[in-house]
Amino acid sequence: MARWLMILPPVLFAGLAGTLYLGLYRDNPGELQSVFVGRSAPVLPVTGLPGIPVLTDADLRSGEVTVLNFWASWCPPCRAEHPVLLDMAEDGIRVAGVNMMDDDAKAVTYLAEDGNPFIGVATDPNGRNRVEWGVTAPPETFIIAGDGTVLFRFVGPLVGTDYEARFVPELEKALAGQ
Repeated sequence: MARWLMILPPVLFAGLAGTLYLGLYRDNPGELQSVFVGRSAPVLPVTGLPGIPVLTDADLRSGEVTVLNFWASWCPPCRAEHPVLLDMAEDGIRVAGVNMMDDDAKAVTYLAEDGNPFIGVATDPNGRNRVEWGVTAPPETFIIAGDGTVLFRFVGPLVGTDYEARFVPELEKALAGQ
């Protein structure tokens, strides 16, 4: 019995080391996979911002690709990516939003001052629906197929080389398959 106790720690260490090694050398070690990719989009909140169209589940199943952005007015990275969302909307891409853990008045003021790229906005003031989507913190953005299937998840602001290298090709692929 004592012999087994002496062998057990090195075996456990080797197993842990092997697992960590494999994790470091997978294809995209920094990418957070979404369990929703390839599945139907989770339910959206039913509340919205005053004076702005409320985003509905039907909007995600319109037959057109939709970029769904989880954002907040208090979020500096959300503000950094906002011009990109405005450009997408100007280019004819359907951009929808879920305003999370935010004050409605501040969110409405922000969109009035900086521009509103969204075809509709749902609100998640307590952060309950973000959990259903697997969103950890804003901004996070999903590409949704016309039938409501989640095609891609992007964590972080839509700016910089990571955005150019990973998000843009996925969006182009989704729009080409429309």
